[in-house]
Amino acid sequence: METESPAPADTPRTPPAPATPVPAPPPERAAHRDPGPGPTLREPAAPVLAPTPAPGAAPPAALGSGAAPPAAPGPGTAPPAAPGAGPAEPGAPAPVPVPAPGTATPAAPRGYRAVFAVTEFRAVFAAHLLSLLGVVVSELALTVLVYDLTGSPLLSALTFALGLLPYMVGGTLFAGVADRYPARRVLVVCDLLCAACVAVMLVPATPVAGLLALRCLVAAIAPVFTGTRMAALTDILGEGDLYVLGRSLLRIVSQSAMLIGFGAGGVLLTVLSPRGAITVTVVTFLCSAALLRFGTRDRPARSGAGDGGGTLLKESLSGARLVLGDRRIRALMLLFWLPATFVVAPEALAAPYADAIGASPAALGLLLCAMAVGHIGAELFVGSALSPRNRSRIVLPVAATGLLPLLVYVVRPGLPLALAALALAGAGAAYVIGLDQWFVDAVPQELRGRAMTLLTAGLMTVQGLGMALAGLAAEFFPVHQVVAGSGIIGTALTLLLVAEVRRTAPGRMSDTEGRDGADRHMTSR
Repeated sequence: METESPAPADTPRTPPAPATPVPAPPPERAAHRDPGPGPTLREPAAPVLAPTPAPGAAPPAALGSGAAPPAAPGPGTAPPAAPGAGPAEPGAPAPVPVPAPGTATPAAPRGYRAVFAVTEFRAVFAAHLLSLLGVVVSELALTVLVYDLTGSPLLSALTFALGLLPYMVGGTLFAGVADRYPARRVLVVCDLLCAACVAVMLVPATPVAGLLALRCLVAAIAPVFTGTRMAALTDILGEGDLYVLGRSLLRIVSQSAMLIGFGAGGVLLTVLSPRGAITVTVVTFLCSAALLRFGTRDRPARSGAGDGGGTLLKESLSGARLVLGDRRIRALMLLFWLPATFVVAPEALAAPYADAIGASPAALGLLLCAMAVGHIGAELFVGSALSPRNRSRIVLPVAATGLLPLLVYVVRPGLPLALAALALAGAGAAYVIGLDQWFVDAVPQELRGRAMTLLTAGLMTVQGLGMALAGLAAEFFPVHQVVAGSGIIGTALTLLLVAEVRRTAPGRMSDTEGRDGADRHMTSR
């Protein structure tokens, strides 16, 4: 997050640097600067003087020393001055550093490697991986525990459903937390609250109703945590390509954790009781909190706790109104939600479809994994092989056609063809890499936490709704027709939404619409 309160775009965040030269940091500190670039909203600073190394001393960033190369200057900043350079004349261009004779210029990391080069992101990534694996294991273990206590398949299945239903409630009512308080504090407190809820589940005296209520509470906290982390990534990685790739990595981890976590949970349940497996979740939440507390920098809140004199609930609801009231932001958010509503149909109906084609239980596992495998492969390819410009170009075409592979279900395909169709449908989700950049560009900074919390809550809710609707339709129509119908209806609605996104593109909206949008943004400052 920015370290200062929001200001008009033409106002510098910090005063220009004085014209007099200032001493540069010691060589060993400069050599360890975080290479992750982030956007700086500062006026170009005057070049600084670097100390002349002692005779025989190695250069500060010498190759083979194990030190990371100095970060490239960010937008709006001047490159460092060469050693021994005098003060720059006012208005003169900054001098270009010249590498020492006989030394090679180290290549800056690119793509996903550049994201991992940012120290704070590594802490966020590790925390995300730990907490996500813990959540998946606890969901499986809690489902088994509830079934052991009640013998009711309905209550056991309800345990899974309660992981999705409270998302919209928590994301709508508590979204203001993401902008009202410092991000690091929100993330750590969310992890500690979840750890406390899971710890209470371990108490043998906790009734089944209490277990389900605690499950709902953890699910209500989840969108606040996720939205706050998404907004904090723009402070850690900037608002450009690094942010997009960082979001991509977290999505890839989420898809992979679903595959690995259920397998790990099944193994744990062979050697531990359900409550013993749930204990692992407490540990992962605590480890996540420690990583975020000590691995990320503290930054001020985007909006003060007293801004506008409103309560947290009022801020959350007003933020939702501002986000959904903006035509451009609303269209982009729906482009996240709409395809996701229909693409879950084959996963929700995988078991009855496997039974309809006479597939084995192992084949059912393949049907459940195929879409995630396609998503992971496509996201890695798009993130590493395509430039930011090309990622932006494929957003609308891929979104419009991503559900078409489901039309294969019209012919009631066998296992090989069904797996191929599911993998292609999963690959269609790669359009969200470019959509991430559009969304962060469209949302004002002071609304970013609330917007991303609402985005996360809505995404989980529509997926649960899509599964429920697919199951309801399968009560009246054959499974393969329901899946194919999801592809047809979803594609038709997505085409309409793509047209709306095109109409709201920057430069294509009317002056009145643009002015109204700017006025709406200003009301939240």
